[in-house]
Amino acid sequence: MRRARSLVTASIFAGCLSAAAPALAVDQQTTRTIEELKAEMLSRAERAPQRSPAVGINPADVREALAGVKTLDRDEWGRGFNAVADRHVEAAKKFEAAGDGAKARESFIRAYRLYKAAHYPTNNSPEKQRAYEKGVAAFLAYAKYLDPKLEVVKIPFEGKEIIGYLRMPKTAGKHPLVFISTALDGRKEETMERNDELIEAGVGVFVVDMPGTGQAPIKGDVDAERMFIAALDHLVARPDVDAARLGYLGGSWSGYWATKMAIVAAGRFKGVVAQGLPAHYYFQPEWQKVAINTPEYLMDLLPARAMVYGVEGLDAFLAYGPKMSLKTLGLLDKPSAPMLLVNGTKDTQVPIADLHLVAQTVPGGTKETWVNPNGGHMGADREWGSERIRKEVTTPWLVKKLKGEAKAAH
Repeated sequence: MRRARSLVTASIFAGCLSAAAPALAVDQQTTRTIEELKAEMLSRAERAPQRSPAVGINPADVREALAGVKTLDRDEWGRGFNAVADRHVEAAKKFEAAGDGAKARESFIRAYRLYKAAHYPTNNSPEKQRAYEKGVAAFLAYAKYLDPKLEVVKIPFEGKEIIGYLRMPKTAGKHPLVFISTALDGRKEETMERNDELIEAGVGVFVVDMPGTGQAPIKGDVDAERMFIAALDHLVARPDVDAARLGYLGGSWSGYWATKMAIVAAGRFKGVVAQGLPAHYYFQPEWQKVAINTPEYLMDLLPARAMVYGVEGLDAFLAYGPKMSLKTLGLLDKPSAPMLLVNGTKDTQVPIADLHLVAQTVPGGTKETWVNPNGGHMGADREWGSERIRKEVTTPWLVKKLKGEAKAAH
């Protein structure tokens, strides 16, 4: 397990700021031209390992989708990817009619990934909203072929409902469970798809969209974790869930929710993974003014982040953020569940200073850190892609905490 060096977090934060680019237009889709944007998207599909938002997408599909995209118009981007996705849905339906479930499953998930790219990073245009809705339908069509089965869980919550996906091991009895909340531009669909290793290890998986994204019933706010607590209360009442063996996994924006849940619900979790975690410095205007234009993110970072809170524009976004700080909320001096903190030193989306702040100040519980000195957001680089980190670091750690099996990666 890589250990974070003992550093002064304020100095790290200052260093991150000095390396960042100055703030540009308030609602700019990207700092790139349309041709640069298209080239970057294709590069992310063609490289190994692939990089968000092209993970799992056939490069040929990306080339076809981008052929019709000539401007930075959000609907044009959406239409380009939707058209290719629609074609795969039609193919899937034909395979189903012919009784070829394997090919139908593959075509549905291929379509889902393209719909996801179409509405990336958030549903801020009519065509992107259509892409999101079509994507959910395509994913659920794919999910019919999963074994163990996927269950759509609907939990009443404040006059609305929490919608999550649950997969449990097929064996009888109570099973450990990892509760996962999604990232800023992640959705519960691909998050469920990418955690088969936990299922194979005999651990159940529940995934829910984080507040302010996807089908979440509430926006992000200082007490929005109440949504997760309500869902958790519902899950532990099930006969197949072992309430004494619960884990939590949150990455990127949800690294914040993972850290917060590790503190406010410390006694409920055997282990919590917070990857790419915001905590305090992330929410400060000094960081956001430069981070919203990081080239590490493909496009529309500010609109996506602002939609989490339900606000518009840079000024409203900057004013909202500081109250979310775990330091401001007085939580960093409270004990937590055992935690694994993961990120890359070169992350330009979330300051590495936040990982060090949590590691150095939150008392109680075991704090382990895995810091990639060459890694960007979530710790990823060309050697350590997101899939490798999941398979060799975070999943083994959770399995070990919940079942006493599998050694964490070194």
